[in-house]
Amino acid sequence: MDASSPTIEASGLVKRYGDFVAIAGISFTARAGEVVGFLGPNGAGKTTTMRILAGALPASDGGARIAGHDIFRAPRSARRAIGYLPENPPLYPEMDVQGYLAYVADLKDVPRPARSAAVARAIARCGLAGEERRAIGTLSKGYRQRVGLAQAIVHEPRVLILDEPTAGLDPIQIREIRRLIEGLAAPGEGAEGGAGVTIVLSTHILAEVEAICRRVILIHRGRKVLDQPLAEITKEGQRLESIFVQLTLREEENAAAQAAEAPQ
Repeated sequence: MDASSPTIEASGLVKRYGDFVAIAGISFTARAGEVVGFLGPNGAGKTTTMRILAGALPASDGGARIAGHDIFRAPRSARRAIGYLPENPPLYPEMDVQGYLAYVADLKDVPRPARSAAVARAIARCGLAGEERRAIGTLSKGYRQRVGLAQAIVHEPRVLILDEPTAGLDPIQIREIRRLIEGLAAPGEGAEGGAGVTIVLSTHILAEVEAICRRVILIHRGRKVLDQPLAEITKEGQRLESIFVQLTLREEENAAAQAAEAPQ
């Protein structure tokens, strides 16, 4: 894959549940080293979009490519290139940290000779040193979240999809995880070194987006309503929170007006 090519290409993604349309034509691209904030009010379709990109949910229409691999036609290859941290990480409470990460590394096709080093690297990056032999079920919520992040990066993916990655962490831990995310996006990181990992970050903490993201995508009622560099959005001194509220209220007003004009 050409280093200048997008590592995420979403094209017209649609997800329907019967008559309900959860997302309607979401399209965007992202390149190596980008940290993209994926925002929207509750029920906007953020998690649905992220689950489709991670290969955990089929789309009703549209397409997506991850690191050059079609997520629907070549799902195994695409998933090897993805690290996914859902809002509720898939942890096994009876397993210890090291054993669990080794298990995930095996599932992610990390070669056996490289597995121990991959697990040790993920443990160090996520601040889990000293917790390797503890059962996951005995860890605090914050440390379980760290284990969830460690499983997302143990195979050194090209793309990271993170849904509320700092949920349950204290302010010091949040700062450490932010540093980790920034470091992963930096040149020289990721499975092939080079230009860094592409990261899509969904969070309700707008200050977090302002701290680590360089670009913002905002969706509302399943549609993309904003896709801009953060510096452009805030160049006149406005806070991201103000922009978020303004656009969300505008879209709600538009939706209400369309509903009023629709035939009864």
